[in-house]
Amino acid sequence: MSSIIEDLIARKVFNNRGEETIEVDVITAGGFGRAGAPAGKSRGKAEVIYYPQGGVEAAIKKVDDLIAPELAGLNADFQEEIDNTLHEIDGTADLKNIGGNTAFAISLANAEAAANSHGLLLFQFIGGNAANTLPYPLGNCISGGAHARGGKTPSIQEYLALPHGAESFLEAQTANTLIHKKIYESLKKKSSTFTGGKSDEGAWIANIGTDDAFDVIAKACEEVGNEMDFECGFGIDVAASSFWKPKEEKYIYEMEGKKRDTSEQLEYMRELIEKYHVAYVEDPFHEDDFDSFAELTKKAKNCIICGDDLFTTNTERLNNGIKINAGNAIIIKVNQIGTLTDAAETIEAAQHNGYSAVVSHRSGDTCDWHIAHLAVAYRCPLIKTGVVEGARIAKLNELIRIEHFLGTRAKMADLNIR
Repeated sequence: MSSIIEDLIARKVFNNRGEETIEVDVITAGGFGRAGAPAGKSRGKAEVIYYPQGGVEAAIKKVDDLIAPELAGLNADFQEEIDNTLHEIDGTADLKNIGGNTAFAISLANAEAAANSHGLLLFQFIGGNAANTLPYPLGNCISGGAHARGGKTPSIQEYLALPHGAESFLEAQTANTLIHKKIYESLKKKSSTFTGGKSDEGAWIANIGTDDAFDVIAKACEEVGNEMDFECGFGIDVAASSFWKPKEEKYIYEMEGKKRDTSEQLEYMRELIEKYHVAYVEDPFHEDDFDSFAELTKKAKNCIICGDDLFTTNTERLNNGIKINAGNAIIIKVNQIGTLTDAAETIEAAQHNGYSAVVSHRSGDTCDWHIAHLAVAYRCPLIKTGVVEGARIAKLNELIRIEHFLGTRAKMADLNIR
């Protein structure tokens, strides 16, 4: 059979931060798949362990000595069996023996190899003929917080363009690139120290306050929306866990010189959503504050309230949120949980309970394009993957190709933002 696995080859490569990571080739009798693993800067505490003790070198050795012999002879078509075998080989809940990134790279490469063995594109193989919905791109335009490498930058980590009125993916991505350019021009005028510096994701870094950042992106989105004759909104990734101080029980906004307790943070988030008509808010509270997520979800109208660190692509944590309506969306980062099967289970649980699944890159990423196909295959309404930086553009251009391939069958997702 063409899908029988013949060999696995692992190597060390680098991500866009110049960090070492693992890349795996899966070779079947009639196909080939390759995937490289990304890395997050701000990570949820419930994420799997990236690598075994000894790092990337140790992970490669485990692929050669331990994993490849076990997977050889199995059928790549049976993704769940492959992923379950990886868990069995590892034997821990957090994949610390073989490494979550090792499992991720093998799992994604296997899915591609299976698709390739049948002469199909990855999104077709996973999603079938019904997979024809394109996600809207959430594009990071201004970086603060942990992504801004210090300096006098906003405490909020990301300011994200969201052209939710676009009628095609190409149109949406065109809008995001224009918004990104307009923000550059505005920052040049607003900050005398701005030199065009960018974060790992290609978003601008400038010494401006939180309010200034909101004003700049809101203006750019409005202008581009007027030029292109459709609505361009925006969102934020607060990444609140990164500036929550448990001992003080306060969120410390260093740039702004403000401290907010939980109730003040809740009111601040609600005010921002109302004032700026924010369409998307990610991680507005720290990673264990399910109750505040639920409260904001109840109070915020026409706004996607998304959990990343809150859920870490983990079905158990998602179910905790579902019980009390904490959020209405979940970030899906496959390497947070390890394998494609694990991530697919989380996506299914989210969608079954009315949560939007938002497929996402990591800040330290490779030019691997698989998440573009996953977003289409699993009918995810949003993809979060920057605007212009190389590792991001690889995924965005792949979505343009998918849309072109689908032709008249292609349609955009329904975001329910009014």
